[in-house]
Amino acid sequence: MKVIDVTEFYSIRGGGVRSHLSEKGHISCQLGHDHWVVAPGEKTTLQVVEKDENATGQSRVNYVGGPALPYDPTYHLLWRVDAVHRLVRQERPDVLEIHSPYVAAASSLSIPRKYFGIRTFVWHADFIDTYLRGPLTRRLSPSTVDVVVEPLWAWIRAIASGCDATFAASRWQAEKLTAHGVPGVTYLPFGVDKTRFKPGARSESVKAEILGPRASTGGPLLVAIGRFAIEKRWDVVLDAFAALREERHLKGLPAATLAIFGDGPERAAMQAQVAGCNDVLFFGFVKDRERLASVLASADALIHGCPYETFGLGIAEAVSCGLPIVVPDEGGAAEQALPGASEIYPTGDATACMHATQRLLARDRTEVFAYARRAADLVPSVEDHFKRLFSMYEDLSKKRRQSPPRKNRRERSRIDPRRFARIP
Repeated sequence: MKVIDVTEFYSIRGGGVRSHLSEKGHISCQLGHDHWVVAPGEKTTLQVVEKDENATGQSRVNYVGGPALPYDPTYHLLWRVDAVHRLVRQERPDVLEIHSPYVAAASSLSIPRKYFGIRTFVWHADFIDTYLRGPLTRRLSPSTVDVVVEPLWAWIRAIASGCDATFAASRWQAEKLTAHGVPGVTYLPFGVDKTRFKPGARSESVKAEILGPRASTGGPLLVAIGRFAIEKRWDVVLDAFAALREERHLKGLPAATLAIFGDGPERAAMQAQVAGCNDVLFFGFVKDRERLASVLASADALIHGCPYETFGLGIAEAVSCGLPIVVPDEGGAAEQALPGASEIYPTGDATACMHATQRLLARDRTEVFAYARRAADLVPSVEDHFKRLFSMYEDLSKKRRQSPPRKNRRERSRIDPRRFARIP
């Protein structure tokens, strides 16, 4: 089977979508499939990521040169619609999958059906509620906001209507899409590389290394992971930790340490917020997945602030490592909070986040981590996820082949590619 994934959610630094597609390429090779990622980059290049031993499967990334985005220049604009068309027409994939709802969707929808088998859509980002509904509700009535955002939901319905299936990785998002009239929604949670992200990755030496001189105090190590962007609500995490610092000091408890892993456009603002605090440590984006797994497995708890996660791969990896979590009560992160191994707090409430963290730390450590190990067993593996996905591709392809052909009707593109600039 040949699969082409088209996305704009592909940073040179990393991120959840890139991690997901990288794992997909690896598993595709193992299963003997041919896998392409088409993503914007600084310049147009072709990168062969992996081949299997028998050369029956291959994973490649086709970067399409485009301008950097202003908020986060590690992401680029996919404006070369002609490049997407050219690759699909040349390769004629069995599956053409859309991984972002912007130009990637428009370019993929404008490709005639004769050039691919099935077309699918993965809902990676809740961009309507994340970037529009939240800010608008502070100024407008709910009914007015509904009117303002409805054209965007109409666009999502148009994307899904042009696809054979739409995949959502959390029940919350699947239900939301269905409630907005999006057709063909299938709940399909992502998987985690459980050969790396496992409770057995725990290392006291790694924990001591992260804590440094603070290791001798016996205080807990808290971790937070994610892209440094406004929607991730790092303000909640940092404010909650500041309150936790004061609370533990007043009660005479050993001081906690917060280790933050990630990078992004809000890094400078976050560092300024904790300037002068030696208990908040920034470690940047960690490309070494085994190293990250060891850190997560060796910590005492994870704190998360984002209520907009469509899945929350970093949260799932932490849970898979047997790490207890503190998460908001909305979004994909909340779905991964199993009783006994987590605490949930009202979204956006830093004080409540602090109290939830303190409750978790005050509980019997042996009991909490016993629950956390049970939670780890329930996290789906990345192999199981992609095997199920490819099985769905087969079923959708079979259904498409068995569908009666259209008579006396010429298929027309939903999107006219001439609306987009063609760059020579």
